Order: sequence, then structure tokens, then C-alpha cells
Amino acid sequence: MSATGKAVMCLRLHPAGGGPLGAREYAGVLALLGGITPAVQALPPDAALADVRGALRYFGCDARRLAAVIRVRALALYGVDAAVGVAGNPMLARAAAREARPGGTLVLPEDPAAVRDFLADKPVTALDGIGAKAARTLCSYGLDSVGRVAAAPPAALRRILGARLGREVHERALGIDRTPVRPGAAARALAAERLFDRDELDPVRHRRALLSLTEELGAKLRTQEGGRVCRVLTLTVRCADRTTLTRTRTLAEPTAHSAALTATAYALYDGLGLQRARVRALSLRAEELIPAERAVRQLSFDPEDEKARRLEAVTDRVRSRFGPHAIARGTLAA
Repeated sequence: MSATGKAVMCLRLHPAGGGPLGAREYAGVLALLGGITPAVQALPPDAALADVRGALRYFGCDARRLAAVIRVRALALYGVDAAVGVAGNPMLARAAAREARPGGTLVLPEDPAAVRDFLADKPVTALDGIGAKAARTLCSYGLDSVGRVAAAPPAALRRILGARLGREVHERALGIDRTPVRPGAAARALAAERLFDRDELDPVRHRRALLSLTEELGAKLRTQEGGRVCRVLTLTVRCADRTTLTRTRTLAEPTAHSAALTATAYALYDGLGLQRARVRALSLRAEELIPAERAVRQLSFDPEDEKARRLEAVTDRVRSRFGPHAIARGTLAA
């Protein structure tokens, strides 16, 4: 990756001593990146994108060397190491970071043929913008890998997926991503993660972790200045074999109500059909945040729901005064 070409860096962060990445350490690494380039996009809870084209010219080095400098500084200052992917656009940089070993850097060449070879054997869900429904549709036509999608006639993809999505999917299968790195984009999202002490097989413990995540996210949303609600919830499951499963759902109405977030998180989890999967970590991301005052809520005549919302308000006040662990659900305190 030359200093004159496009260079987007994706960092997947993890504490050198193990365990989940803390908010302080995450904020510190983001500030570190901000001192190298102004184009830094946070991807909570443990990743970030950075457009380093200007930094490469300024420091007069290649992307691999710059990544090494960033890793050394993050490790020395915050005890955080990273797997780094470098490519010509955000989609490819994220894909490279997923393939990079912990503490290593994977740089994708600028040659389009090499990029297509890198993507060819990956499932269609590896492409940005391909959800479960679109993936099922493509697989029903035998287009179950990125390479097969890239080889398909663009007109056929437009007929299968629609004009806009079909065009975008074909471009991304060829390694083309026109989205820029968006500085400050993390302000429209909140995230939380639970890392298990061991690779966890028990679905009951998985669901208990999800419950604690939705309680945490709901409280954060409700106690932000003016209150926030989210439109989209994304579940990420990290398995023992380093595979990552992600599912996203748009909520029926924007909410910060923990019960609604929990029901959605459980539905996303059930949809994965994990069965006996060995899970290392679960994370939830509340996206497309808007002020609570701008949200419209369907009135409910369910007294239990209204009681739960009043109880949430009391719980939030207790936690704001005595700390986040002052009060907890019995299920989580057991």
C-alpha cells in the first residue's frame, strides 16, 4: 500500500492481558488515532476505522510501518493490542482486520485481481449491505459466495435484488466500496459487550448475558442528556474458533425501554440457531440514535408495561445517585 494510494486502516482492539476492552482504554486509542489523522470513525465496542492517506505522506512511511507504530503506542499507553487490516476502502479494511492474526497486520494489495481472489471464497454475508433475507435470496440462485456474485451478470443481480441493491452488491463483490470513513459517526450508536470467563456452551448463560447487555444499554440511552432512543439493534457473537456472527434488526418503533430491547435481542439470538456453539463474547450495539422527544410511541393499555416503565425511571434515579451496581434484577444478581 503506497503512500500515494488510498489507505484505510481498521483496528480490532483487545487488552493485551485478556478480558473485555474498557471504555477508558477504547477512548484513549481513539484519541491516539485522532493525533495521527482527523478521519477516525469509532466502531464500538472494540474497533475503529481510520483514513491514513495524509498520515502516510506526512510520516513518509508505508501502511504496515504506520500500523506498527500505532500498535506500539497503544500497547505502551493503554495496554491495548490490535489486529490491523489495511486496504483501499472501509469494507476491505474491515475484511482484512477480521483475517489478521491478533497483534498482526494484513495489508491487501491495490491490484483488483488480488482483491477479487481475497474475497472469492467468502460467504455473501461478508459483503456490507447483505442481510439474512438478501443472503437467502442469493443462495437460492446458487450465488452463495462472493466470487459467484462477482461473476454473475449485473443485470441478473438487479433483477434478483432490485436496481440499487443489485448494483451495490455487484460493486462490493468486486471489492469496490464508495462509503467514506465518517469521523464522529459513533455519536449515533452505543455498544456494550460481555466476555465469558471460558468458552460458553450454556444458552441460559448466553441469554443472561443478553439481559445484562440490554439493561445496560437501556439505562445509558435513558440517562443521556435529554434521553435517547434507538431505531436499530445489532447483535454480534464471537465464537471460540474466531468466527463472528452478526444480526441486525430495525425496531418496530424507536425505544430505550429495556424490555423491548431484551425481546429484540432474544429474537436475534434465537435466529442464529447456535445450539451447541462455544461462545466467547456477546455484544449489542444500539444504532441510529435520536432524541427521545422526537420518537413516537404507540400507547399501551397493558398495565404491566406501564408499571415496568415507571420502575425503570425509579431504577435510573437510584443508579445515578448510588452507582450503576446499586440495584439489579434478581436474575442478574443471583
